[in-house]
Amino acid sequence: MSSASPLSPTARWGGFRPPRLSPRVLRTEVLAGLVVALALIPEAISFSIIAGVEPAVGLFASFTMAVVISVVGGRPAMISAATGAVALVIAPLNREHGFGYLVCAVILGGVIQIVLGALGVARLMRFVPRPVMVGFVNSLAILIFLAQVPELRDVPWAVYPLVVAGLALMVFFPRVTTVVPAPLVSIVILTVITVAAGIAVPTVGDKGELPSSLPVPGLPDVPFTMDTLATVAPYALAMALVGLMESLMTAQLVDDITDTRSSKTRESIGQGIANVVTGFFGGMGGCAMIGQTMINVRVSGARTRLSTFLAGAFLMVLCVVFGPVVSGIPMAALVAVMVMVSFATFDWHSVAPRTLRRMPRGEIAVMVITVICVVATGNLAIGVVVGSIVAMAFFARHVARVTDVTAVTDPDGDRVVYSVTGELFFASAHELAHRFDYANDPGSVVIDLSAARVWDASSVAALDTIGEKYAGRGKSVEITGLHGTGARLHRTLSGELTGTS
Repeated sequence: MSSASPLSPTARWGGFRPPRLSPRVLRTEVLAGLVVALALIPEAISFSIIAGVEPAVGLFASFTMAVVISVVGGRPAMISAATGAVALVIAPLNREHGFGYLVCAVILGGVIQIVLGALGVARLMRFVPRPVMVGFVNSLAILIFLAQVPELRDVPWAVYPLVVAGLALMVFFPRVTTVVPAPLVSIVILTVITVAAGIAVPTVGDKGELPSSLPVPGLPDVPFTMDTLATVAPYALAMALVGLMESLMTAQLVDDITDTRSSKTRESIGQGIANVVTGFFGGMGGCAMIGQTMINVRVSGARTRLSTFLAGAFLMVLCVVFGPVVSGIPMAALVAVMVMVSFATFDWHSVAPRTLRRMPRGEIAVMVITVICVVATGNLAIGVVVGSIVAMAFFARHVARVTDVTAVTDPDGDRVVYSVTGELFFASAHELAHRFDYANDPGSVVIDLSAARVWDASSVAALDTIGEKYAGRGKSVEITGLHGTGARLHRTLSGELTGTS
């Protein structure tokens, strides 16, 4: 049976079965995992600093998150590790109450994610409009680029030609061969040049000391009381929501890039499991990493869980076994990789003049608002929520405008029929009562709703208000054409909302 069949194992499991690991696929996955591991090290150390913990804590979190999610996650080839969004959420808890409470929050946050995943929170992704998704992608690219700017300030002049050389290698090397990922070639060549020539530039080792041993499991050093639960619960909930938002949005992005489907429910539960395991190993928690995922999927061409697993495994091997070598990698090489990722991630078509001329203004506004909110707050989740709310407001306004009311009076002048078309809900129902001529209409009024749909209690209340206004003038109202949900709503709620019977 072909893989396209709805009864095939691949289809039943949401496309989880990876491509056959031929030598070519295996090489791609292994090299992609190595590139991602190298890029993870300075990021994890930086996020550790944000959270106020030792560098090893962020590195351990990246190791356990990547390894666990490669098995239990719902999106093959996506990278999960310690992230800045999670670090920002839990940093105040660590600062005010100590590291033990941070670990406790990570474990509880993972449990919350498992519960939310089991309850189907991933289905909320259907309410994220395309302009918000485009804004999410573009703001992500901007954030990735802005995160590299500090690495280019107050640095030796040699950093700048090294960054330019790294970018040039990644642009032109694929024209020679694609057997080895260009980012890996760039990192190796720039490292060899700086070490051989003795060029003094910032290196990975300047970010912090790498761990020399593997993490060991243990319980958080906190009193297991209700007071502890009350202290960590708000941070755990915030971490769970932010982590799920970023992970599900990243999964959707990878779905679009690879033209495959993934299980968002499995991914939600998998994120929770990975955070629980990470907490017991003394990590700071995390979620999907969009920048590293783009390196893995878009730049390196990885498509399976193997690359995710190897990213975590290589990370620990590089830190524990090859620590001195990795410490010598110039930050300029990694900055060049991330700048290339930011340019590859940005949806340039979305801002092309031809596209902007054709796009509805409301959708352009939603995209811009999403980008502004994300860049201003540094929080992708806030931008997505705000953008989605604005998009829904624009949609409600647009739908409300297509509602129309036309009146036809019988030749004898004894009856008038109002035909209502469109969607009746809270946004359109408010104006409905003003579309009738209460004073001049004849004694018999018919409201025909056969071309309209009644969606909510606001619409029923508006119809009741219309009936009251006519009744106050001694005129009768007959409502016809109601069907389906609208008929049931009207039958259940009419007279209960405005005090009429």
